[in-house]
Amino acid sequence: MPRSRRSPRRAARPAALALVLALAACGGGGGGTGPTVLEWYNFPDDSGALQQAADTCGQASGGRYEIRYNKLPRTADGQRQQLVRRLAAHDAGVDIMGLDVTWAPEFAEAGWIREWTGALKEQARADTLAAALTTATWKDRLYAVPYNSNTQLLWYRDDLVAGPPRTWGEMLGQAEALARAGKPHHVEVQGAQYEGLTVWFNTLVTSAGGTILTPDASAPSLGAPAVTAAGIIRDLAHSPAADPSLANQMEDQNRLAMESGTAAFELNYPFVYPSMKANRPALFPHLRWAPYPAVTADRPASVTIGGIDLAVGAYGRHPELAHEATLCLRNRDNQLVNALKGGLPPSLRSLYTAAELTASYPFAAEVLTALDSASVRPRTPAYQNVSIAISHALSPPSAIDPESTVSSLSGQIEDALASKGLIP
Repeated sequence: MPRSRRSPRRAARPAALALVLALAACGGGGGGTGPTVLEWYNFPDDSGALQQAADTCGQASGGRYEIRYNKLPRTADGQRQQLVRRLAAHDAGVDIMGLDVTWAPEFAEAGWIREWTGALKEQARADTLAAALTTATWKDRLYAVPYNSNTQLLWYRDDLVAGPPRTWGEMLGQAEALARAGKPHHVEVQGAQYEGLTVWFNTLVTSAGGTILTPDASAPSLGAPAVTAAGIIRDLAHSPAADPSLANQMEDQNRLAMESGTAAFELNYPFVYPSMKANRPALFPHLRWAPYPAVTADRPASVTIGGIDLAVGAYGRHPELAHEATLCLRNRDNQLVNALKGGLPPSLRSLYTAAELTASYPFAAEVLTALDSASVRPRTPAYQNVSIAISHALSPPSAIDPESTVSSLSGQIEDALASKGLIP
């Protein structure tokens, strides 16, 4: 070989060796003396529970790995956008990620997350709620591990109403009576044009006995239950019960409104309980909970399951350690801390009867009942497209005409399913 072809390769060796030594020294390549750093991307937690879990698992690994908790944006749409962009670029720095309960089919189809198999799969399934496992499964394969589950309850003030309403009709009637009496009367619920509005609609549709998609997720189902659901949203928007900012309300705005004392009812997740206790101790003794209101008195509500599933990235350099760390992050002790500090319901069934939880989580039985009868959002890799179509069609709630809105939405869902594209 001519000298001119050999020399550049020889000259490059010292630089390459220096790079390898630098990587080893910092422990980032997994070959040095320091622990391997696993990058965990999850929703931003203000309670400290997620950081505590990351620290605890790193310490328990005996120095083999540490977990760096990276906070994603606050909204589910923003979280998905960041993860999609990273994974579409084959980012090797995404070891573990927290997925919204609708993302597993999309991410699995795209090849962005690793399947759980063998003994790892059995460990992941043990003691885990069936509905939560459904959200982490696609085509009968497990692609994620439920980190926490979630469901909405009805939260109300017992100094304003003697007992909780059983149906949406009863709740609007009670709110209107409070309004006439000049008392706090708003019903706080997620009416902004985002995923929360889709969840509200899905809960109402399934509670009315319907579904958004056909069983094979190939076409819209909707029908009369969807018209009923859209009518309930419209009725609230035109009622004195509606918060003036209903069309812009998300979960956190609902929480703040309830804590401010202007609301009588709130449809929200259990994180509102520790928040009220910390932020409004004078109002906290009047905060009560009940099952989600039914659409009709003869059929209990079927509340849409929420939560976060942990998945292992397909392009990470340390899949074995990432699987091990994921199981640690969602183990019993960390889920207990997550429930008590962060207000997030566990995905492990046995915790719902554990004294450590029930002492500070008095609504555990109601949460478990709701999760055992929960509905899931439409299961399709095109879910993001479907969700956007729904939230656009129903926004603002005051503009809904039940029959025409659902008719138009049916066509939009057909288009969303046919697009087969990922919305970055």
